[in-house]
Amino acid sequence: MDRQKRGKTGEENRPEEISQQAAVEGQSSGKTEAEQKKGVFGNSPSLSQDNGNMDPNKIIICEDLVKIYKTEDSEVLALQGLELTVDRGELMAIIGNSGSGKSTFLNMIGGLDRPSAGRLYVDGRNLFKLSERELVEYKKSVVGFVWQNNARNLLPYLNAWQNVQMPMMFSNAIKDKKTRALELLELVGMGHKKNSRLNQLSGGEQQRVAIAIALANNPKLLLADEPTGSVDVHTGSYILDVFRELNKSLGLTIVIVTHDRQLSKKVNRVVAIRDGKTSTEFIVRQNLIENLDAIAEFEDPHDEFAVLDRAGRLQIPREMLEELGVEGNRVRLMLEEGRIIIEAPPKEEEVS
Repeated sequence: MDRQKRGKTGEENRPEEISQQAAVEGQSSGKTEAEQKKGVFGNSPSLSQDNGNMDPNKIIICEDLVKIYKTEDSEVLALQGLELTVDRGELMAIIGNSGSGKSTFLNMIGGLDRPSAGRLYVDGRNLFKLSERELVEYKKSVVGFVWQNNARNLLPYLNAWQNVQMPMMFSNAIKDKKTRALELLELVGMGHKKNSRLNQLSGGEQQRVAIAIALANNPKLLLADEPTGSVDVHTGSYILDVFRELNKSLGLTIVIVTHDRQLSKKVNRVVAIRDGKTSTEFIVRQNLIENLDAIAEFEDPHDEFAVLDRAGRLQIPREMLEELGVEGNRVRLMLEEGRIIIEAPPKEEEVS
């Protein structure tokens, strides 16, 4: 894993200290502990809902997001100031090499892990301030997960419709749970396999049942971590078509993490993460949005853009730097006729 290590600094950004600060602020306002914990389950507004002037059209807003994993003698930065927004109803993919931070980011927005610093809002909720109880409710009602490993998606001793019904058992919102489960199986093209168990389904069929399970409690956001990683190319393409149909018919926001650039060509936007930061975005050309199915495998329907962070910094791909002959950490910038030109410095400047 090519994650960068850092010494024991930056302690001011630890989640536990943020929690302590929130507790102090609550005491200074004269609120009791019970009043501070009320949140969405009480009559007062939740701390997690202080979304200020957040754009209501954005379901994910991520700014300067940092995630640090600590070991006994070092700290590993999995995310290093990542910035990203996702529109409601968008179908997008996140790509990156192993260790780039893409799965870590998915775990952050899925409520499976806590960020270390930055800002992270999902559906108007501040994920830094969710209590444990609110976090459980968030995972039940806001997000649905599809894993690459089907053992995490399905229970082998239940058949397909029973697996889909299982998440509904923890909610009172759906009255006729079996009917809902059968409807979801039909939605993903698996109605004819409703009585089949895990060992009676192919890899692609298991993954489609897993998608139905993720939809069980009507989530606003569907997250898929390498959903095509365990199937062949043809089956993977079919699974992605299922995601596209769900996005189109239900208006569901879908975020897919994948390493497969061919599959990512079928979505409107692709974000590349490198070294824990957003480095590049690929936006589908407007004249091709309605015809992604007709694009040949060797064609790329996207235009590529480098991503500037709020400080005006961008990541230059390593292969470009190597092509320029850049060996150190300095380059020369020039502005010519409305273009920014980057050049490697003369050898003597680089040495000095």
